[in-house]
Amino acid sequence: MRLKSEIWIKAYLRRCVYNGAMGVIARHGDDDAGAIFIKIVRPDKMAAVFSPAPAGLDEADIDRRWVSRFKSEFVPEAEADEMLKREAGFDSDIWVVEIEDREGRHFLGDELMK
Repeated sequence: MRLKSEIWIKAYLRRCVYNGAMGVIARHGDDDAGAIFIKIVRPDKMAAVFSPAPAGLDEADIDRRWVSRFKSEFVPEAEADEMLKREAGFDSDIWVVEIEDREGRHFLGDELMK
């Protein structure tokens, strides 16, 4: 059974802050089951976006798993923002968590699928 989105996000933000990054909830989605998008921003204004892995892949139905939304991982921040805007237009219940980290770390560990 998965944690509710809101609880997972609060724990994730604590992990980021503990490791020296700053994080905010840029868009509040459905507390229970809203899809979560993680946006990582570096000082050079390049951004990476991670979204939920498709259902049915390696335990993605039970545990949260993540995939990068861009082939080159980091793209200009405006491009990342445009993609997130399209996603929000498609699904109004999504969450967007924005992390600012000098090194561009995502803090997703083994949850990130390659």
